[in-house]
Amino acid sequence: MTEHPAPQRESHPRRRVWLVALAAVVAIPTLYALLIGGSLWTRRGGTNRPTPVSITAEATFVGGAACRSCHAAEYDAWNGSQHDLAMQPATEATVLGDFDDASFEQDGSTTRFVRRGDDFMIEADVVDNNGASSRREYKVAYTFGVFPLQQYLIAFPGGRYQSLTIAWDSRQAEQGGQRWFDLYPDESTPPGDELHWASPAHNWNYTCADCHSTNLEKNYGAESDTFDTTWTDIDVSCEACHGPGSRHVALAQAAAEDAGKGGDANAAYSASGGLIVHPRGPGEWTLAPGAKFAVPTRLAEGDSEIEMCGQCHARRTQFAPNAPGRPLDETHTVELLRDGLYFADGQIEDEVYVYGSFRQSKMEAMGVTCSDCHDPHTAKIRVGGNALCTRCHAATVYDTPDHHFHEPGTESASCVACHMPTRTYMVVDPRRDHSMRIPRPDLTVELGVPNACTSCHDDQTPQWALDAVVKWYGENRIPGFQRYAHTLHDARVGAPGSTAALEALANDADAPGIARATALAELGEVLSPAGLPTVRAQLASPDPLIRRAAASSLAYADQGTRWRMLRPALGDKAPAVRLAAATNLLDVRPDDVEEAARPVLRGALDEYIAAQRFNADRAESWVNLARYHAAQGDADEAIRDYAQARRLNRLFEPIYANEADLCRSLGREDEGERVLREGLAVKPGSAILHHSLGLLLVRTQRHQEALRELEQAATLAPESARFGYVYGVALESLKSEADAIAAWEQVIGNHPNDRDTLHALAVALAQEGEPRKALPYAERLQALEPHDAGVAQMVEAIRQMSD
Repeated sequence: MTEHPAPQRESHPRRRVWLVALAAVVAIPTLYALLIGGSLWTRRGGTNRPTPVSITAEATFVGGAACRSCHAAEYDAWNGSQHDLAMQPATEATVLGDFDDASFEQDGSTTRFVRRGDDFMIEADVVDNNGASSRREYKVAYTFGVFPLQQYLIAFPGGRYQSLTIAWDSRQAEQGGQRWFDLYPDESTPPGDELHWASPAHNWNYTCADCHSTNLEKNYGAESDTFDTTWTDIDVSCEACHGPGSRHVALAQAAAEDAGKGGDANAAYSASGGLIVHPRGPGEWTLAPGAKFAVPTRLAEGDSEIEMCGQCHARRTQFAPNAPGRPLDETHTVELLRDGLYFADGQIEDEVYVYGSFRQSKMEAMGVTCSDCHDPHTAKIRVGGNALCTRCHAATVYDTPDHHFHEPGTESASCVACHMPTRTYMVVDPRRDHSMRIPRPDLTVELGVPNACTSCHDDQTPQWALDAVVKWYGENRIPGFQRYAHTLHDARVGAPGSTAALEALANDADAPGIARATALAELGEVLSPAGLPTVRAQLASPDPLIRRAAASSLAYADQGTRWRMLRPALGDKAPAVRLAAATNLLDVRPDDVEEAARPVLRGALDEYIAAQRFNADRAESWVNLARYHAAQGDADEAIRDYAQARRLNRLFEPIYANEADLCRSLGREDEGERVLREGLAVKPGSAILHHSLGLLLVRTQRHQEALRELEQAATLAPESARFGYVYGVALESLKSEADAIAAWEQVIGNHPNDRDTLHALAVALAQEGEPRKALPYAERLQALEPHDAGVAQMVEAIRQMSD
């Protein structure tokens, strides 16, 4: 069971300047918590008049204990499950860690764990948002999770709770457990760092609470900067999945009363049982004799379990209060197969949970849902070992050495070992990839993605694994359901032909929707007029995830194109799509559009503002509000938004980069310089702030100072081709052509397909009288831009110079 995840430092975008644009830009992972589904108590029939009861009143939460008397079997199955134990008050019975004056040292700071009577205390160093440091004792208020690790919530003033990142390894000692350990073993996170446990990144009220408790209401007050967070159940209880149960309980009580009077106990029940959420439950599958696969005789019906479970089992950002029984896109934006989160073939890389990988699977495409494999109340798999898979995949075909080529009965011969390999998160928590893919060591050889074979046989090479697979299954073996690895890989590195491949994937109706949506998102980075028909077509897709990605892909189009194409999306039935469209129309003012369109634009912009207000406890949301106000012409309000963001998290770099850019647009370069230097005082290692300051110094004619800042940015972030390219431009402008060429060659070493740098190198080398050195760069650029007439002319000119 996963507890509080460890957020990761944000890396700089590979192609675009960092500007905050989404509902919540830093989508800190949510928690592994929710997988309750199951049967509904629904009764029909009867002729006696029931006891009057209102089932039309809005349903409210009543607490899971109200379910026990009628649903004892389900309640007992859930009792003691990881969902039940997701969060508990810190007591002698619930705290697993060593608080007998134990200590843990990291980054030069010692944390002590002690008992004070019935209280569990930690003594630690912290640094507040103003930079003031202190050492004191903090009370542990709650436990988080139980196995394979347990975390602890620390009470702070203002209703805040922080999740300690020194966790207790609850495995047995012989497994390496029974110890304190750091969730960031490879990071330095001293007090005051953005990833220290007392930072906003580990605030329970925002990051963790919604998925570890039932009917969570954050209740943040922006004016007082305090929380009054409440819940119905401290853990993940019945109503977390079944929705508020007051009407269901009222009907049950009415039925009992009618039965006691000799009436029909079923008469009070409506077809819905008084519930607003109807988890779809498992379907019915038949594996006929001699068949390889089962076929559905009845697919699951009701509210989608995948969407329901995805509220917590997804890497996502919430922008509105939870809506029980409603699709995920009404309240959340789900992460796509983004670089750094997923490998190019879609395998899980960062902590992304289950939703994104399962949506790539052939199982999901065939109608399999969560409770087909998992018991919804215990949250465990329904059957152990290969017996789970052979309910639908014939054991005589697949559970044999002729298929898996391993010793029967061993872990290596298990279906999940090859088709659902694990990746370890939070140091000790291995989790399975739910994309259920065929192992592809050939992709490891070609693209460097992992494969199940050498993940187990770590003493062997990918080529060894590929040779074995070819020997077993032949050259013409089935490649699997997920066939977009090359497309996403090439897009990430900007390879020739990648734009056309992205368009093809976006239009491929046979590909998983999340992969098509990812292709659209990638296409937005390099969108040209030729790609607009693809975007226009997918804005009408039946899949809201694809429509949302299509709307987002227009971020860098001109205003006229964005307005023409996104105006219909402002009325989309999915709030996540409307939000994506509004995000890309913040610079369109209602008074400047046709009168008939003004109400829908105002409504969409109001939704955008509401999404930011929903997360008003986050600096990210205030930066987004600042972007909105600046785009709408209210610079003073934008400046106030940035000030509020600073009060919440002075370490958030986009505050300073975006506010300085606003100052630039207003002609206030002095003020912008003050803002950037303020940011560098708290984040001296920020590449984006050094880069922004360097550009400002160029504009104000302080070229030598600018050069130092631009060099610092390029050095700090070699993963950013843009920073290196701009540094080279600055060198060239100061008549240091040789140094500029050297800087650009270093960029190409890391980013061989960066178009701006290739062009700069080709031109500079040709002008320096070295056309033979220039030609390979020019030809590579032409391969990337085969339809660009200007590039073709340059290549021809350099060829003539080389003759």
